[in-house]
Amino acid sequence: MSSRTPRLLLALTTSALLVALGAPAAHAAADGGGGGDDTNPVDFLHNVTGAAAPVTGAALGQGAATKPGVPICTTSGSPTANVNTDCDGQNPHNETAIAVNPTNANNLIGGANDYQLRSNPGGHVAESVLSRAHVTFDGGRTWSEYPINANSAYQATGDPSIAFDATGHAYYATLGFGFTGAKGATNPDIVVANSGDGGRNWTSVRVASGSGNSGSVGDLLDKEWIAAWGAGNAIVSFGDFRQAQKGAIVTARIHTTVTHDYGRTWSAPVVVSGPLDQAFVSVPTVTKDGRVFVAFLNTVASDNYRDDYVVSEVSPATGALVAGPFTVARTIDGATDYPIAFGRQTYQDSLFRSWAAGNITSDPTHPGHLAVVWSDMRNSVTPAPADPYAARTNSDVVVSQSSDYGRHWSAPTALARANDQFMPWGAYDASGRLRIGAFDRSYDSANHLYGYSVSTETTAGSLRFTTTLVSTALSDPTKNDRWFAATANAAFPYATTFLGDYSNIAVTPSGVAAYWTDMRTSATFGGRTGHGEDAYFGVTR
Repeated sequence: MSSRTPRLLLALTTSALLVALGAPAAHAAADGGGGGDDTNPVDFLHNVTGAAAPVTGAALGQGAATKPGVPICTTSGSPTANVNTDCDGQNPHNETAIAVNPTNANNLIGGANDYQLRSNPGGHVAESVLSRAHVTFDGGRTWSEYPINANSAYQATGDPSIAFDATGHAYYATLGFGFTGAKGATNPDIVVANSGDGGRNWTSVRVASGSGNSGSVGDLLDKEWIAAWGAGNAIVSFGDFRQAQKGAIVTARIHTTVTHDYGRTWSAPVVVSGPLDQAFVSVPTVTKDGRVFVAFLNTVASDNYRDDYVVSEVSPATGALVAGPFTVARTIDGATDYPIAFGRQTYQDSLFRSWAAGNITSDPTHPGHLAVVWSDMRNSVTPAPADPYAARTNSDVVVSQSSDYGRHWSAPTALARANDQFMPWGAYDASGRLRIGAFDRSYDSANHLYGYSVSTETTAGSLRFTTTLVSTALSDPTKNDRWFAATANAAFPYATTFLGDYSNIAVTPSGVAAYWTDMRTSATFGGRTGHGEDAYFGVTR
């Protein structure tokens, strides 16, 4: 672990999987002390991280056999405003992504970290973590889950990202992990599956290779995201954390790789973060006229380890850097801007990890018009108490826009709402209005419960918004979670430590499709009942 880059390591996450599959917590101690969290959904005694817990003999391994093109399960169908897209029992799901087929608006594909749990009569628990495609062909009433890496060499996949190109060809990007033994995993590869039939059948290709493991020299690849356009074109951007002896992270740069044959072959990855080497969590977008931009965060150690949002223009042909990187704004997400739980940023009365990261999106009515969306603590009291149970937080969604292809950016504009909003995602609709989905605690005066809301620009380009609550029930991450639970304060037993690092929205012809981690439904496992974590779908106009 590099002592030179503590804030970078705080920001680095590989979703639930890097920790769950055997790597140590990647967040540094600089933001409030050492320690880390175990993001396995059940408290195993003999799991891949050796965490102490009441269930003995548990092991993480292969999931049940599946067949390509054959649904694992299908929901019963629901006419309700919110639909639980999970059909595989009470297992947890989080870190949701969604895309809409431009040739068939009733065909949507959702992705999530899918955890599969099984216990035998002796009380031993087996876990697998294999992302699946949650597919609907009726606009979201009925969902089926399909395997994307059926019987593959990867024992686990996660960090899902989904896109359709203009022809309706689908792409599903994940991290792919392999095991080096019962308690270890290799640094992940970047894997992209593609489907020509709306998400039923998938063919997977490794597009970038990690190397080493958490304690060795190598390359730790993380937080891939995909965008697609035209006929058979797609780009994946991802972080490459270069490790020295004993896994010390010495540089972090953003790479891209592209395909022009529907995902069959991919170009060699190239660096697009320019001279910046503390970069992470990238997202690409494609403009109406075919130009490609990648946004990412880059840590500034000299300013309390806050991050700059940065945008690079890259070649649609090769993925190579064309211009930039251009600085959008400094995010207020530094070492003392948030309270800290297990060495990671969180919010009032909470233990789940979070960060400033959002995304970049492009306006279909004006190709040069771009927006970067994130959340930070600029309207909260800083420095924050390190103890989340002593803090009072007010995280807000923040937006900056450019009208000249990312060369210049407006001053950041915060959507000033009560309490915490976090993990936002932006997308422009067909009229050029920016839509932003986010986890939203403004509906609970105690700043505990969250709903999922979508904010809509009142006039295109105005950065003035009205907000609609999409979720029909609120979720409580502060206590009584069945999965990912820890107790740090007796008044908040079994608080969730992980609900995913992002959620996602997608614009449809009639509005916005939202897809989020929801905790309204109870789950029972191993004799204890608590809040579940499910991938919920809803729409708003």
